[in-house]
Amino acid sequence: MKITIKSIHFICLIGFILFSIPNANAQLLKKLQKKAEETVERKLEQKVEKETGKTMDTILNPNENPSTEKTPQTSPSPTKNTTKNGEGPIDAVGNTNVSDNLEIYSKFDYVPGDKLLFFDDFSQDFIGDFPSRWNTNASGEVVKFNKVEGNWFELKPGYGIYYIPDIKSLPEDYTLEFDILTEGLSQKTSSNARLTVYFSDNNLFDEGAQHYVSASLPFGQYGAFDIRMYNYFNRKSSISSYIKADIRNEVKNQPHIAISVTKNRYRLWVNEVKYVDIPRLVEQVNVLNYVKFHINNLKDGEERIFIRNLKLAEGGQDLRRELLSNGKVSTNGILFDSGSANIQPQSYGIIRQISQVLQQDAAIKLNIVGHTDSDGSNDANLKLSKARAEAVKNALIKVYSISSDRLQTDGKGASAPVNDNTTPNGKAQNRRVEFIKI
Repeated sequence: MKITIKSIHFICLIGFILFSIPNANAQLLKKLQKKAEETVERKLEQKVEKETGKTMDTILNPNENPSTEKTPQTSPSPTKNTTKNGEGPIDAVGNTNVSDNLEIYSKFDYVPGDKLLFFDDFSQDFIGDFPSRWNTNASGEVVKFNKVEGNWFELKPGYGIYYIPDIKSLPEDYTLEFDILTEGLSQKTSSNARLTVYFSDNNLFDEGAQHYVSASLPFGQYGAFDIRMYNYFNRKSSISSYIKADIRNEVKNQPHIAISVTKNRYRLWVNEVKYVDIPRLVEQVNVLNYVKFHINNLKDGEERIFIRNLKLAEGGQDLRRELLSNGKVSTNGILFDSGSANIQPQSYGIIRQISQVLQQDAAIKLNIVGHTDSDGSNDANLKLSKARAEAVKNALIKVYSISSDRLQTDGKGASAPVNDNTTPNGKAQNRRVEFIKI
């Protein structure tokens, strides 16, 4: 049989086709598998969003029967839900039960500064006024809502800067905390909708003259957008970082933001998750003096951002050494829901440090003493302070496996203040928990 060159080419072509079919099938199968996974993921996201919407709708409509099933609502129009004096319902979800996140809380390592420099919950400001302890070249006002506790400061979108004139010098080590509330965020919210926090060298309406650091938190909802970090020292930047973070659900559900600066090191938490830890973001110490905020790319009147409970403190107290050396330690960094003994999740960094002392020395026993401010009756405050001490004890037992026979509790109510009870700063210092070796 005579084999020609054409025959050889034909045989090679047939072989190549036969060889390619399995590879093509494999690639096709991979694409189909990936497509299926993406479809499942989208379905799960839609289900979560639907359930979240139901929960929020139940919370935000006080006139509705909670047992009545309703179609989930998107963020309502501010003009329909906020009265002229700033009162009305708003998107919010309560704190997660501790038992649901024991592992997360047990690893939470944020510890607030021990010397309070500034605290503002806007309780002494009139609704509709710009906060008296702040300054801006933009606009904003204090508002109050039907189903969310306390007064909130609304930052209006634009090109303005908000800062605190009374803070004129930041120490080498300090912490900043605040709560965020949002309304109207949706799939249409811009990817550039952000809240930026600056530590700056001046009190002008800009980022800073020669020195500043900034952290920019995203509010866009149609994708997961980065937390942006930036530094600027001696008129140049050495770090411009885009840190991967999906905080879309967090920013819609009243998150707590915590920032810790320890000399050059900068760390940032959203709720109990640490997203930023940059050892040399602050190139020079003792040149940053002011705290500033900026809001951009929100739709004015539709997408709204509010803050509350802003707390600046010096240091990042190591309670372990103080407890071991002095035999007792007092902290106002363990926070509770107003009028209750429910521990707020951001407090677990301090409780974790106390647990480490107890784990290191099995002979140590502690008396946990709760204190309140003077708001409310003496009897109610005494009962509340005892309940809060008991809650801390239960957290040490439940989260950190400390034996109950090593812990006692007591409460003093408002009978032993360390500061006056007429200012937000004084009240914040009086709301505290003591740990005393016995």
